[in-house]
Amino acid sequence: MSNCKIEVIKLHHDANIPRYMTALAAGMDICAVVDKEIIIQPGERCLIPTGLAFAIPEGFEVQVRPRSGLAIKHGIGLVNSPGTIDADYRGEVGIILINHGQEDFAINSGDRIAQLVVAPVVQAELEEVDALSETERGAGGFGHTGSKS
Repeated sequence: MSNCKIEVIKLHHDANIPRYMTALAAGMDICAVVDKEIIIQPGERCLIPTGLAFAIPEGFEVQVRPRSGLAIKHGIGLVNSPGTIDADYRGEVGIILINHGQEDFAINSGDRIAQLVVAPVVQAELEEVDALSETERGAGGFGHTGSKS
């Protein structure tokens, strides 16, 4: 397992520094920082502040992913999953939650709302060509094998 040092600053005194909940966890939990309870109604989406900003090193990104417990228990997900925090972004991180459930969902300060996964970044060099190389699959897309499993 390799490590990457990421600087973090609290923009709000109630912000929690994200942390890994187990020794082998891939994602660290990030918490909401709100002045008062936010209710997300079914079908509604909302930008939830975290009170944190990061200095991510060049060559890395931080992916924002949903928490499986919130998804299965309440239908809470992320609109843009996974979200990306780029290495050159220095503003406050906000998490865009959506309520796919059937009941209102309350967010309070300190609630764990998403997880962050650090990942290496490779920037591609695109080359325009007249034709692509052939493969066995070719242009077969969604469901092209006919298999239901």
